[in-house]
Amino acid sequence: MDLFGDPARRDEISPSVQLLWEKGTAYEQAVIEGLDYPLLDLSSYSGDEKERLTLEAMTRGESLIYGGRIAADDLLGDPDLLRLQGGGYVAGDIKSGSGEESPEDDAKLKKHYGVQLALYTDILERKGVAQSRKPFVWDVRGEEVAYDLDKPQGKRSPWTIWGVYQSMLSQARGIIAKTAKTDPAYSSDCKNCHWYTACLADLERTDDLTLLPGLGRSKRDAMIDAIPSTAGLAAADVEGYIRGTKTDFKGIGPDTLRKFQERARLVTTPDARPYLTAPVHLPFAETELFFDIEVDPMRGLCYLHGFVERHGGDTANERYVAFFAEDVSTQEEERAFAEAWRYIQDRQPCAIYYYSKYERTIWRQLQARYRAVCTEDDIEALFDPSRSVDLYTDVVKKATEWPTRDHSIKTLAKLLGFTWRDKHPSGAASIEWFDRWIESGDAAVKQRILDYNEDDCKATRVLLDGIRAL
Repeated sequence: MDLFGDPARRDEISPSVQLLWEKGTAYEQAVIEGLDYPLLDLSSYSGDEKERLTLEAMTRGESLIYGGRIAADDLLGDPDLLRLQGGGYVAGDIKSGSGEESPEDDAKLKKHYGVQLALYTDILERKGVAQSRKPFVWDVRGEEVAYDLDKPQGKRSPWTIWGVYQSMLSQARGIIAKTAKTDPAYSSDCKNCHWYTACLADLERTDDLTLLPGLGRSKRDAMIDAIPSTAGLAAADVEGYIRGTKTDFKGIGPDTLRKFQERARLVTTPDARPYLTAPVHLPFAETELFFDIEVDPMRGLCYLHGFVERHGGDTANERYVAFFAEDVSTQEEERAFAEAWRYIQDRQPCAIYYYSKYERTIWRQLQARYRAVCTEDDIEALFDPSRSVDLYTDVVKKATEWPTRDHSIKTLAKLLGFTWRDKHPSGAASIEWFDRWIESGDAAVKQRILDYNEDDCKATRVLLDGIRAL
């Protein structure tokens, strides 16, 4: 789309994306300024001059080059770092995020980081100056994370970063040459893209299969020749595509195909309503807490723990309670966490409801960072399913169907009649709001964050009540 799309169809770059770019650049500069060993800084140069100076620096054997440019054949790269080791160079990038996926995801290398590093490594190899296929990331935690491009990843079907890179490179060349056909596909990653509105309009016009929850690009592409649209899937005789324990579509089993057809029928039926597909456990308690946190990933800071508290199921008397870090210090983060922890303990026994594993993941990290607040066992006991329910993972995904294109809390709560006060509510937007509040101290901005968090907590309550009504 950047190469061939109509520029008039582009969305404005969102403030949250602009902020990520700015903070990433600022973090990179801070890292470089904090180094206590010499480097050659080429960041002020551009274009062919930068490329020439980088090549001359590598020929001289400079130990560390920052902000260089390298090219070979049809490949061009701007690695943050080029480090001399063992008679050759390895590339590195400075990232304002974690160098690996979340520990709850088994600390896997990030494919998008890996592909970027593989590009640099490919160029170095073509120029005959590569030391190894083991580039690196300097991440937001100050750690160096090695990216072994040839090391098998995954257990069931091992893959390598280098293999992923080769596939992406082939696709990119095909797109540029217009020999590869490209189609949009709906996903959660789309919403911050400047082509979101244009692609969504095209998807809706073609009634694309990826507008069904869980039916991503690869599954769509496996089905599209036989079943080209959502309406087509709703009307199809799917049993005719089933062969015992398999189907005619790669990567899609019989139960999954039937599930996708049910979703297609839901979204194509006027006034369709959600329904349960299995029994669910939703513990009743006199006191219920609906819990949502806000995190600034650029600073690695959990700055807000919000709760809507309800007694006896009486929504009219519910109240919102928030614990807000008043600055970006670890002392304030610990205080807010400790007060939120005490708040929950003071309301025992109670039932706690939240949406997705994120709250549990962050609280585990906070406990590891601030061990004086509570123990590891305390956290595990708090999030035991008998006391706390992840409505997304344990209920919505496993036991419900909805006439919607995704299962985000925003989508489901809106279907049930809830409305956020903010016109553009999103977690990404709240990150930009928090940064603005830190810079300005504007009380109105802080209140906007609190209102948004309160609405997220209330939306969780609306969703619980909606599921109970099923």
